[in-house]
Amino acid sequence: MEIQEFSKTVAQIEQEIAKEMIGLKGIIHNVLIAVISGGNVLLEGVPGLGKTRLVKTLSKVLDLDFKRIQFTPDLMPSDVVGTNILVRDEQGNSAFRFQAGPVFSNLVLADEINRATPKTQSALLEAMQEHTVTVGGVTRELPQPYFVLATQNPLEQEGTYPLPEAQLDRFLFKLLLDMPSLDELHRIVDLTTGVQPMIASSTSNSLNNTEPLEASESSVNFSKQEGAQKIADATTILQLKQLAAQVPVAKPVQDYALRLVMNTHPQLDTSPEVTKRLARYGSSPRGAQAIIQGAKVQALMDGRYNVSFEDIRNIAYPALRHRISLNYQAVSEGKNSDAVIQDIINATDE
Repeated sequence: MEIQEFSKTVAQIEQEIAKEMIGLKGIIHNVLIAVISGGNVLLEGVPGLGKTRLVKTLSKVLDLDFKRIQFTPDLMPSDVVGTNILVRDEQGNSAFRFQAGPVFSNLVLADEINRATPKTQSALLEAMQEHTVTVGGVTRELPQPYFVLATQNPLEQEGTYPLPEAQLDRFLFKLLLDMPSLDELHRIVDLTTGVQPMIASSTSNSLNNTEPLEASESSVNFSKQEGAQKIADATTILQLKQLAAQVPVAKPVQDYALRLVMNTHPQLDTSPEVTKRLARYGSSPRGAQAIIQGAKVQALMDGRYNVSFEDIRNIAYPALRHRISLNYQAVSEGKNSDAVIQDIINATDE
């Protein structure tokens, strides 16, 4: 019963998000896996692909407190986490008061995170991992559930700063957004540039001395679009996370996931040849945690109460692509992280 309710709730959430997002079905699916797992997500893609809109729609459907931070080169750490300010009371006495930053929210959108300097980027490290913020020697708890969904422009673009490895490792998943297909682009343009419903006000009627206009049935069908509705709340997300944690993982399946992570390290004798030839360094233990956590949620979303080998392979890509560093040989061969992960999967027996 709980499994059926879990998969039904997640399917409804995906359906509501799809009302305001065209395409990105796989991205939405993986974002929900990360959110239910309690992890952070890094969305990478060129501007205009709907990364910010996706996060805003997610906050609406999940009814979570939402804050957006636009990262720029002049952004300071205090603009993110908050700072102590000097205030005076009615008697003229001075005291410091903490002014919370936008990081104090359930869902934080770190927009274009790699356009800020490394000092400002690092302001999110404690919040992403410990869900706390320390300012002036005082540690404050962040609201639960807590997620950071960051958007990142490709490093080839102007004005970007690479995220440090320590921060990349704190993202549960890294998801890549591609250009929509021609059919999806048609639907995006129709949705965003089509005729909007006209609402006749009493003022305009009196000025024009006319009766309110009645829209034809065809124009109503074309212009009226029902937006995404609330499906869950913070309590629901925490309940889904608790249920997912109870999903058992068979010893051989867990061993397979851990061997995948070990095979990303080129210095190990047991690693496959492709890793030794193309990788500089491999995944941390957080990569193994991300695979297991994501695979548990994936199993429940499919209506199963056990993790399969296929779940491990599917989750390996978003969980490992930002945790494997490639060397110059890989770049010269035109290999990206996903291609190397595919080779490692092929070289790892169940």
